[in-house]
Amino acid sequence: MQNHKIPKGILVKNSLFLRTNQNKRSKMQQDNQLPIRGAIFDMDGTLVDNSAVHTRAFALFCARYDIQDWQQRIDGFFGMGNEEIMRRLFPEEVIRRRGVEELGREKEALYREIYAPEIQPVTGLVQLLDLLQKAGIRCAVGSSGCRENVEFVLEKCHIAPYFEVCISGDMVTRCKPDPEIYLTAAEKLGLTPAECIVFEDARAGFEAARRAGAGRLVAIATTLSRSTLEEEHLADCVVADFAEIHSLQQLL
Repeated sequence: MQNHKIPKGILVKNSLFLRTNQNKRSKMQQDNQLPIRGAIFDMDGTLVDNSAVHTRAFALFCARYDIQDWQQRIDGFFGMGNEEIMRRLFPEEVIRRRGVEELGREKEALYREIYAPEIQPVTGLVQLLDLLQKAGIRCAVGSSGCRENVEFVLEKCHIAPYFEVCISGDMVTRCKPDPEIYLTAAEKLGLTPAECIVFEDARAGFEAARRAGAGRLVAIATTLSRSTLEEEHLADCVVADFAEIHSLQQLL
């Protein structure tokens, strides 16, 4: 019986192929054994990089009411609910006459009109959602924004099927930095906050996630610079966008 030697080059190629496949399988197995069972995403500045669009909408909205110093009044209020913002912008007599909810609806309708032609998810978001889905990690949205804005973003970005739970600011009594939004999102997923990873971009959201007891907090550098996020230790992990995340192990 004749022994046929396999050429050395083929042996090397096959060895590399086997190692590559083993590495892929190992990576998938690691992702499937994560201590995290849920992922909660903020919306504004996290699912979409829309801070500049909100600023444009506020400029047009405030011009209608001849509010000149609106930027100074709402500085630092990104991530909070419209009630806090409108009370910062308008005198009490306007609030009584128009109502906080009506003013908020007017501004958000303007925002959606401006954003509709150009909206797109943050780079790498869909790929990350695929990774989470394959690892069996359930996803939720936890936003101080109104329900109409949440539905608008999920629909226009074609990402609604990834999310089992959506909590908006009009579904809770207190918006961020209060932890209620994240506590409610985790509860609706059937998980404890400690079992969830939170993706955020704003100071109010970081505080809310910490106060909720989130197991892990990832910051995306859209609203605040990466250097600020890292120097102030605002999160456990900082990324410029979701394209930096190639494995869920990076987040732990």
